[in-house]
Amino acid sequence: VERCMSVMQSGTQMVKLKSGTKGLVRLFYLDEHRTCIRWRPSRKSEKAKIVIDSIYKVTEGRQSEIFHRHAEGNFDPSCCFTIYHGNHMESLDLITSNPEEARTWITGLKYLMAGISDEDSLAKRQRTHDHWVKQTFEEADKNGDGLLNIEEIHQLMHKLNVNLPRRKVRQMFQEADTDENQGTLNFEEFSVFYKMMSLRRDLYLLLLSYSDKKDHLTVEELAQFLKVEQKMNNVTSEYCLDIIQKFEVSEENKKQNVLGIEGFTNFMRSPACDIFNPLHCEVHQDMDQPLCNYFIASSHNTYLTGDQLLSQSRVEMYARVLQDGCRCIEVDCWDGPDGEPVVHHGYTLTSKILFRDVTETINKYAFIKNEFPVILSIENHCSIQQQKKIAQYLKEIFGDKLDLSSVVTGDSRQLPSPQDLKGKILVKGKKLPYSLGADAEEGEVSDEDSADEIEDDCKLKPCYSNGATEHQVESFIRTKLESLIKESQIRDKEDPDSFTVRALLKATHEGLNVNLKQTLDTKEGGRKSHSRSLMGNFGKHKKAVKVAPKYHSASDDEESQQHSSGKETGQLHRLTRRRKTVKLCRALSDLVVYTNSVAAQDLLDDGSTGNVLSFSETRAHQAVQQKAEQFMLYNQKQLTRVYPSAYRIDSSNFNPLPYWNVGCQLVALNYQSEGRVMQLNDAKFRVNGNCGYVLKPQQMCKGTFNPYSADPLPASPKKQLILKVISGQQLPKPPDSMLGDRGEIIDPFVEVEIIGLPVDCCKDQTRVVDDNGFNPVWEETLTFTIHMPEMALVRFLVWDHDPIGRDFVGQRTLAFSSLVPGYRHVYLEGLTEASIFVHITINEIYGKNKQLIGLRGLFNKNPKHSSAETSGHSVRKRSIGDRILRRTASAPAKGRKKSKMGFLEATEIKDSAS
Repeated sequence: VERCMSVMQSGTQMVKLKSGTKGLVRLFYLDEHRTCIRWRPSRKSEKAKIVIDSIYKVTEGRQSEIFHRHAEGNFDPSCCFTIYHGNHMESLDLITSNPEEARTWITGLKYLMAGISDEDSLAKRQRTHDHWVKQTFEEADKNGDGLLNIEEIHQLMHKLNVNLPRRKVRQMFQEADTDENQGTLNFEEFSVFYKMMSLRRDLYLLLLSYSDKKDHLTVEELAQFLKVEQKMNNVTSEYCLDIIQKFEVSEENKKQNVLGIEGFTNFMRSPACDIFNPLHCEVHQDMDQPLCNYFIASSHNTYLTGDQLLSQSRVEMYARVLQDGCRCIEVDCWDGPDGEPVVHHGYTLTSKILFRDVTETINKYAFIKNEFPVILSIENHCSIQQQKKIAQYLKEIFGDKLDLSSVVTGDSRQLPSPQDLKGKILVKGKKLPYSLGADAEEGEVSDEDSADEIEDDCKLKPCYSNGATEHQVESFIRTKLESLIKESQIRDKEDPDSFTVRALLKATHEGLNVNLKQTLDTKEGGRKSHSRSLMGNFGKHKKAVKVAPKYHSASDDEESQQHSSGKETGQLHRLTRRRKTVKLCRALSDLVVYTNSVAAQDLLDDGSTGNVLSFSETRAHQAVQQKAEQFMLYNQKQLTRVYPSAYRIDSSNFNPLPYWNVGCQLVALNYQSEGRVMQLNDAKFRVNGNCGYVLKPQQMCKGTFNPYSADPLPASPKKQLILKVISGQQLPKPPDSMLGDRGEIIDPFVEVEIIGLPVDCCKDQTRVVDDNGFNPVWEETLTFTIHMPEMALVRFLVWDHDPIGRDFVGQRTLAFSSLVPGYRHVYLEGLTEASIFVHITINEIYGKNKQLIGLRGLFNKNPKHSSAETSGHSVRKRSIGDRILRRTASAPAKGRKKSKMGFLEATEIKDSAS
């Protein structure tokens, strides 16, 4: 292994294959910290790297899609390998000059990946910290001589958002500069300087308050701190000694069994004092209840890597979502050439993959991370011959995993539990009606295609894409575009700017090789000012229908959605009249046991078990609005799946909360779309070891309540969350900062949002601290009352205040039930060192509480309840020009008294400045 590492670090010349171009010869090498692979030459310079942490798998030979496209190239398979990495499973396809080099890289990469997956959270925290400090030093060392002078230190201070007087910086510099080479710091000296700079006044005062004004804690004082502040039980002196041995830096202190400020800081920043309850990293809930009593992590069109119209389909997406804890995956099957069924998104230009390859990938990755059952949601569009092939592959490849004969439930009317079904794969699909004789080899079943919302003339039918000219394809996409502009009100309610149209224009243009000057970045917080390019796009398409840019509440949204898309509601009525049917073969029907797909015309409970009702978000929304309690009762016996509207062709996600709030188990989301909704989904399922199954609250499994009520559970105690936001650490500049590291030092503030039952939804924020992202201090207390803590999520957001609004810096979202009391660090997701330091108290309160209720406009049955009435802010309908400037509304005025925000306003003034 060490030989592999040294070969990789010295670098290897390889050919990097790309689609549609000749291969590029590059020098690939492992960086000296062994944390990422880099290559040169590259236009991306510093960004030309793949972090080892982000690698999903390494495959040998010519297995990837890009290798298949270069089939004419006569590469030796033993010289080829592919690295899959990142959230979208991008592939880096490489060819070495001899098999020996390929073997060296494959062995070395697999060793590095195994090391990362085996280490514990403390080791990982330490490794990422050490690497971060080293990387910071190297990036500051502009001339590469391994030394930093005072000018390079000043530049680094600006980059790290530190605003200290130059005199103070020089004083610390001189204290750290101890070798004979005066005037510069080597890496060891820089580490000392960085520690001085990072000394935490808040932690020092905390230590003094428990140590009787000494600069260290004894074993007894540490035990007292853990019991009183951190609310830990069974604290033994052995446990405290172990903390001192693990975290104390000074050997002198270790001998005396005391914890100094440096050791105390290390302990407080370790996973032991993270805000997330470490017990929730493992499965800890009761897993013996019927399946319908759990929320189940579900993915929509799992195979897609991007939008629903032109993106690539990849088998690796199944590997990724299964390892991320998803337990219900979707497979759209269509007739393929040579009698081989294929998987892709029908009526679109998405690429096709073989059903057999999908099944093999699922079989390989289904139970690597956990044993709980996987539901395979099959949308079948195949002929009888290819259906038989599907059934054959499922039986051959999954084998015993499909055999449910050994599963025994005590009550035949009850679904089995996740525990009963460990290691099993459930096929969710259509079943032949019992009225057919058991000997009938095939029969007719109703055919509900999730694309049925879309009018027929907008579907890209295969006859047009086979040998069609680019012009024909383009004109078809135009037709689709115009239909979508009409429907553009169906958009991510969490994110009013995620216009389907905008993403569609982007997808269409890229797909037809029209290079847009501006690339539209749709990550959360990464939308600084795309209004200009958005205008440009609409300018190019003069025929674009008026897009309602109005700033309406979600209840307006639904009204206008129905109003503007009479077509869509008309479509619903047509569906009820004209039931399409499709032929289904016995072999495939017999594989469906507990998960029989039934299209939801309405909440019909015919008393049978094992049905899965499927709703598009539009129809589910109507059911939630009109029959919330009936929906909740139905979900106590059967499973319900809610999937995104077919008009979300940008793969945006809807807000899952209204559906979870009535107990819908399978809320299917586009896992490939990062952003707020997937962060809520991750937080929801992290509660139970990220195993994909989370137990519903008891009140949802028996009896019923109205989730829209102002006091939904009058008999249950409420929880009060008292959250003191103390300070921030190493907060970076916003990811879309125009001047990058040279931009101004940030003015951060923290916003905390509660998301759950409508009555619990609200947000609050701290004041702004000027010119300090390195160690801002807020010392502010925010208080929230929560009626149903099991359903609540808590979202911490850090913003940079600027004169015309605010810029997104980072976030962390957790389930309320995963919070631990005491002094805790909230590490921001995806940022190595950035954190917020808080103190958490959770109390139980009984009786009525006069907390200002979050706006319920989003869920309100009466559309007249607009946000203007409830919040006292007048929200007028805005012009596009106003929308560009509307970020101003979302930043707190310096020193302004903070105010509660309702849920609706929260969704309007969204997580990212647009």
